[in-house]
Amino acid sequence: MLINCVVYENGTKLADIPVTDISDYTSLPGCFVWVALHDPTPEELEEVREEFELHPLAVEDAQHGHQRPKVEEYADSLFVVMHLLEADKGDKDDEGDKGGNGATSTTLTVGELDVFVGGNYVVSVRNRSKHGFVEVRERCEREPELLKTGPGFVLYALMDAVVDRYFPVIDAFEVELETIEQRIFDKGAARENIKQLYALKQRLTLLKHAVAPLLEGTGKLHGGRVPQICAGSQEYFRDVVDHLGRINNTIDAIRDTIAIAIQVNLSMVSIEDNEVTKRFAAWAAIFAVCTAFAGIWGMNFEFMPELKWRYGYYAAITLIVSLCGFLYWRFRRAGWV
Repeated sequence: MLINCVVYENGTKLADIPVTDISDYTSLPGCFVWVALHDPTPEELEEVREEFELHPLAVEDAQHGHQRPKVEEYADSLFVVMHLLEADKGDKDDEGDKGGNGATSTTLTVGELDVFVGGNYVVSVRNRSKHGFVEVRERCEREPELLKTGPGFVLYALMDAVVDRYFPVIDAFEVELETIEQRIFDKGAARENIKQLYALKQRLTLLKHAVAPLLEGTGKLHGGRVPQICAGSQEYFRDVVDHLGRINNTIDAIRDTIAIAIQVNLSMVSIEDNEVTKRFAAWAAIFAVCTAFAGIWGMNFEFMPELKWRYGYYAAITLIVSLCGFLYWRFRRAGWV
């Protein structure tokens, strides 16, 4: 679906135009066209490809989607792929609703933004994402001096908006991790904590897959041989790289914390299992005394003195109860029962 098709001249919005009129403006000096598409059909992509003579391989990637974040050069144009992550805090899980230790988790919706950038055009293709980039267009139009530098600044503005949306996701993950950490030493919570930590680690991996490749690709836009399209916006791309670097470092720190938390919870599971084992061993020892004496007096040999004694039964019961009571007291004092 076509969202916008706008012509800009020397940093100022000139007009909204239909796609069929694009070629009438791209040849004018100081003009470039910004086309925004949302979940486009193959026919819409093909129409845009013909107007701007986009590389067919890049168009194929945009059409199929599910691409790895990247920055590719095709002659004098660029093709950039970015992942769009939208965080949504879900309700407490069933364990939490039943009085257990469930916690509010953050679900992620993964979309994609494909951007074609040339000397006189920008084509942004948004897939599987509800959150648009109206604020980016408004920001660019409020800064005509920067927009006058050309499509390179639009690319920076789009990348900056995408990267800024990663920060709330990181914050949500940190809050969720802190909530789980507060329950680490709660009795009986270890197994549920491990389950939630692994789920958090999987979602964090989605963010890592969005950030790390983009960090590598964006580095080409401000250092070394910078593409001509981005020559006037190098300093701005360096700011994007800085933000991506901070996010990447935070992701690594959270992953390390998750790994430590999982080890601590595994240790808590082992401790809980040992406590159960000790209780079983203590009760087994107590009943072993009963079994041993009952076994001896249950042999019914003819010449066993206790068999003929009038008070033998009472003495045996008293002895067994006394020994069992003594063992129970010792195990209780040691914390085994």
